[in-house]
Amino acid sequence: MAGCHGCSTCGLVYADVTDRTTLLRNAEQRYGTDPEGIYLALQDVVNDATLPEDELQGQLLWHFARACHDMAAELSNKEEKKRLIYEGYAAAERAVVYAPQVSAAHKWMAIMISDVGDFEGLKAKLLKSYTMKEHFQKAIELNPKDATSRHLLGVWCFSFADLPWYQRKAAAAVFATPPSSTYEEALANFEQAEATEPGFYTKNAYYLGLTYARLGRKEEARRWLETCLEMPANNADDKEAHTLAAAALKQV
Repeated sequence: MAGCHGCSTCGLVYADVTDRTTLLRNAEQRYGTDPEGIYLALQDVVNDATLPEDELQGQLLWHFARACHDMAAELSNKEEKKRLIYEGYAAAERAVVYAPQVSAAHKWMAIMISDVGDFEGLKAKLLKSYTMKEHFQKAIELNPKDATSRHLLGVWCFSFADLPWYQRKAAAAVFATPPSSTYEEALANFEQAEATEPGFYTKNAYYLGLTYARLGRKEEARRWLETCLEMPANNADDKEAHTLAAAALKQV
């Protein structure tokens, strides 16, 4: 993909590559509607070595990482998906260096660590798991009102509480003290995310139901899984949540 300097296709018009504030504002306004347009508009500026390594550049970098993630999520071509994920990961790495006090930079660093892990196998994913958790925790520390970061920390906790025995064995081989968590910790994060922003995400409702089910609290599990299914499916992520919730509901 070629860089864009204000094309009608991407809709993110700027007079000069150094007009970074306008780029940032436009990228935020277009979030959720045109990830490719955001990617194309930011591609040149985030790779311009002559620009300052400041917080504004860090903001642009995490927006670029998010666009890479969103584009990759819609692709079926594995190689193109991988290219975008690694490009987004590299941008997120720079974002947390340039903007260490920006919550979203840490959130997207953690998300891109997870995305890269999907291509690198279990051992590599385990090696980066503590770093991922630390970035989610830092994102929450910097912005306690961000329900998404709290939800994703809950997913981290649930994943390690729910780890199969053979993966626990692999983790023990990698770490002297392998990552661990409990369903109770996961539940606390999902509940706090929901309290922060009620009804913000189908996956949070799904994970609330699933975690309650793991804890043997079937009535609450059914209630949250049904809540998930009642929420609108606006994108592929929501549709996946519906599919997972419907399957989980049959097991409760």
